[in-house]
Amino acid sequence: MSRIGKLPITVPQGVTVTTNTDNVVVAGPKGSLEQFTMPNISVKQDGDTVIVTRSNEEHTTRSKHGLMRSLVNNMVQGVSQGFTKQLEINGVGFRVVLNGTDLKFNLGYSHEVFYKIPAGITVNIEQNIITISGINKQQVGQVAAEIRALRKPEPYKGKGIKYVGEHIIRKSGKSGKEKV
Repeated sequence: MSRIGKLPITVPQGVTVTTNTDNVVVAGPKGSLEQFTMPNISVKQDGDTVIVTRSNEEHTTRSKHGLMRSLVNNMVQGVSQGFTKQLEINGVGFRVVLNGTDLKFNLGYSHEVFYKIPAGITVNIEQNIITISGINKQQVGQVAAEIRALRKPEPYKGKGIKYVGEHIIRKSGKSGKEKV
């Protein structure tokens, strides 16, 4: 039995889970999410808990059991609390401005870089910290990864866009001496 898949999902107050043979719909105060159910995996609601079970012990079915449980749990957590990621911009002259539904970056290139914010994602900017939030965990992580890819942090001075709390391993440079 899957260690993750066998755990029940508790549904908080104000969140409704609707299941049928094809998909699972989770609605809450922050919005609504829908996910198709995988073959041989069933999702059943029992009071204020949701239980994910599998119909057989085949390798592919077992491998998708924990995945389906994690997806439904992330949906429940997303519509009730939401997900956030924070990025930090380091570098002289590096800045970001919210321009309608676009982010305008000055990242040391000869041109400005524009990033269109997808629907369902909200972005907050305070000084050099970008806060990305939404109800879909995958979408929040994808947007954060795409913004970070615009200028990855470099190992010599640490300039670029990095996650808040991310540790960049620094290189000593040409002389080979350790920098403090």
